Amino acid sequence: MRKDKITVFSRSKLGLDLARLIDDPMLAKELSPSNVDVSYRVPRGSLCVLCKGARMLCGKARCPIVVRLTYYIRSLSRVRGLSLDGSSPPSVFVGRIGYPHVYVGPLTPPVHGDTSIMDMPELWFGKPLDEIVEYRFSLVRGRFRTRVDQPMGSNRLLDEVRDLALSSLSVDVEMTFRRRPRRVFILDDEVQPFGASAPVRSLRIGTLKLDYRLEKAYSDYDLKASEAVLDLYKSGVPVSKIQRAFSVGAFGELKRRRLVPTRWSITAVDSIVSKALIERVKDNPVINEYRVYESNYLDNRFEILMLPESWSYESIEAWYPGTVWNPRGGEVAMYGDYEGYYGRTTYADMGGCYYAARLAVAEKLVAEGRQASVLILREAHPGYIMPVGVWQVRENVRNALRKPPLKFDRLEDALRHIFSKLALPMEAWLRKSTILRNALHQRKLPAYY
Repeated sequence: MRKDKITVFSRSKLGLDLARLIDDPMLAKELSPSNVDVSYRVPRGSLCVLCKGARMLCGKARCPIVVRLTYYIRSLSRVRGLSLDGSSPPSVFVGRIGYPHVYVGPLTPPVHGDTSIMDMPELWFGKPLDEIVEYRFSLVRGRFRTRVDQPMGSNRLLDEVRDLALSSLSVDVEMTFRRRPRRVFILDDEVQPFGASAPVRSLRIGTLKLDYRLEKAYSDYDLKASEAVLDLYKSGVPVSKIQRAFSVGAFGELKRRRLVPTRWSITAVDSIVSKALIERVKDNPVINEYRVYESNYLDNRFEILMLPESWSYESIEAWYPGTVWNPRGGEVAMYGDYEGYYGRTTYADMGGCYYAARLAVAEKLVAEGRQASVLILREAHPGYIMPVGVWQVRENVRNALRKPPLKFDRLEDALRHIFSKLALPMEAWLRKSTILRNALHQRKLPAYY
């Protein structure tokens, strides 16, 4: 975003404008410039300038900026000076800006004990948004810059972070920073909740208990990265832990190991695992009825239709005005991607959500020993005030598929049920959906109303 299109408010301005919006008076007091090093930015002409978190001009029930700020201040108020001492879940982050030179570092809260829940999204489904935001903002990120192809043993800080990523338990971490941790707030819903950050001067990792499965893959210098991912998944390692180790370059043939930005590693693991599972799905018999699965979480409504046909997959999202990716739109914005029996050769335009949902669907069909054509319809409503990560899609679909499905003998009955639950009419989805158009090709549309 160009600087001439941004209004930057200073720390003093932040205290004047936002302290009154924080419900907790002690937290509001922490907003004084002497206590917190923070600024925030907003595009000129934005509704945020007029609203200032009080008038809800964006249409959301709560101001996402105020929610972020509350938990950011709560976390940062416990970090004083240039040092941090706490227990990492364990968690690490690899950035993507400047690739192949990227920022890497541990994520650590300023508390000791078992903090594993803070980086275990498999356990987050059903938790309120505030609790998830608190997990995110509690993690302070130390960072240092390195090349993605830096070999083991050449950078002590990087070696420490690699070891941290392989731990099975929370690990004590001590960091000294070059300057105070701070956060620049960009008033944009595309920014996920994340804690304060500062460049690392020194890093000390406490005693580690390595996950023997991750350690085995790490020590095998002839094992390809994709094979390591699949072996670990088969051995029961949670996807989030595989993604973490993948991002720090813990897998692959020795000379080909690379750091992978966290955002890319999440999608890569989802894609690798789901693609392998789908090959197994294709050997299974086709289901013999129409099935509907449902889930609703964080104001995201998922309706999943399985059709008694050979494997194909489609995911479509509808974002209502006032939501994360459609903040000022006047109409519902829809996005979707499809793959047939033989898969796709290009990256899905939807990005990571497509592969996260595909993994959950493939898991279900493999576990049941069946095959189907699968259509996922997602409506994101204004109650989804900020992005929390693609894990939300994966776990929402997993939650839907854990429950017994609604079964129908006729497609028209299944569709009537689905569109009685979704706010958008069938015609809107039909314009975007390849699977629906194919299913209705030999049928007359009025039969479904």
